[in-house]
Amino acid sequence: MRSLRFHLVLITLFTCCSILHAEQRPNIILIFIDDLGWKDIGCYDNDFIETPRIDALASAGMRFTDFYAAGAVCSPTRCAVQSGQNQARIGITAHIPGHWRPFERVITPLTTMALPLQTVTVAEALKQSGYATGYIGKWHLGTSRSCQPEFQGYDFTAVINGPHLPGKYRVQNNPELKPNQGQYRTEFEADLSVKFIQQKRDKPFFLMVSPFAVHIPLGAMSEKVEKYKAKGRQTGDSLPHPVYAAMVEHCDDMVGRIVDAVEDAGIEDNTMIVFTSDNGGLYRRYDYREAADDNVTSMMPLKGEKGSLHEGGVRVPLIIKYPPMTEPGSVSNEPAISYDFYPTFIDLAGGKLPENQVIDGQSLIPLLKMPVSKLNRNALHWHYPHFHHDRPASSIRERDWKLIEYLDGSGDIELYNLADDIGETNNLIQSKPGRTADLRKKLQSWRTEVLARMPIPNPHYSAERAGEWWSMRTGKPVPSDTRRRFPPTELDL
Repeated sequence: MRSLRFHLVLITLFTCCSILHAEQRPNIILIFIDDLGWKDIGCYDNDFIETPRIDALASAGMRFTDFYAAGAVCSPTRCAVQSGQNQARIGITAHIPGHWRPFERVITPLTTMALPLQTVTVAEALKQSGYATGYIGKWHLGTSRSCQPEFQGYDFTAVINGPHLPGKYRVQNNPELKPNQGQYRTEFEADLSVKFIQQKRDKPFFLMVSPFAVHIPLGAMSEKVEKYKAKGRQTGDSLPHPVYAAMVEHCDDMVGRIVDAVEDAGIEDNTMIVFTSDNGGLYRRYDYREAADDNVTSMMPLKGEKGSLHEGGVRVPLIIKYPPMTEPGSVSNEPAISYDFYPTFIDLAGGKLPENQVIDGQSLIPLLKMPVSKLNRNALHWHYPHFHHDRPASSIRERDWKLIEYLDGSGDIELYNLADDIGETNNLIQSKPGRTADLRKKLQSWRTEVLARMPIPNPHYSAERAGEWWSMRTGKPVPSDTRRRFPPTELDL
């Protein structure tokens, strides 16, 4: 009898400890907007687009002023988030499959076409800590069936392909998941997110929500579009484009529904909500012609846009709300980057980082607890050896100093002090030759360390044809001059 009682006590203690441990492991929701610029939402000083739910998230949590996407386009940053590594280590340095300019001065390297299956993803690492995992939206880390998120640690997946408007998108490999009639894509993604939260509320979970919005082609529901057309007429603003502004507000609605679902489930105090973007905002298409999509938005005062290593191409919003740590309305000015999410989430879950995989990121927990604190890191690095909205380049930010080295054979170098010149208007290479040489040496050393793939001279260079864009999918020129416009609202379908 004593033995039975002893075992019952042990079982009770074990059960209580397990429940307590589960309660201490917070839920994690990562909302990963596509192409959202640093200046596209209200809490980052946009006074045109209405984003009350995202702004409320910032008011309830922490906003980062100097947060960076790991890449200037989508796939590289997605690779960094999943792997915890700078994507140059893996070779996913362009959007998959990318494009190229076959007659330019240099031949740019091919990108790795999928996230390697041997990579221990953040989802796989969290599963080892007992987390349920879900992925909803755009993946863009490989097109083959074996490279989808269900093979990278995600229990529930809804990879969605296609543009934003009703009837134009579908769930890949899962025909049972269908949107309602006339449903905008972010509304459907919100539906799936809410259902996942409701079903997993009693177990620690990690959910990544990755909508296609606000990526072009522009498309939004007419009611919101008309509101921003009227607003533009009143203010005289030509940018942002009214359809684009409506798309950002659609994302705001989605964020609001996710926040409400967390609160309705009674798990607000045990859930970290992270909101960010995969790269800087878009001004216009990389292959812009008069017949292509309209101008979209502006990153001013930041220089550059998506596809560029200037601030407008890589500096993005980051908001984190986690009530046990983040003070409402707090702000961090410490530079941080997308691959910091991996160690942050594992740290929060009380898990372990993979033993045989380099993790470049650092946990953001110290910043969440004390916004004025610093990370034990001097520099951030980028490597984008491709033509897109700018020329192939690498860059390094060491505290306030930033150097960009172009890799197109020109030898061009730019040096800026971001504390004094956030718009990168004053190139200081002539007045700061020592700083320039030091940062360039450090950047070159880092590229060697990560085995970064570099452009090489092109024996087929043609000055007359250098500006031609060719598709990696078709092996043919991109027909920019004949590109058709997509319907901007459901009324034009």
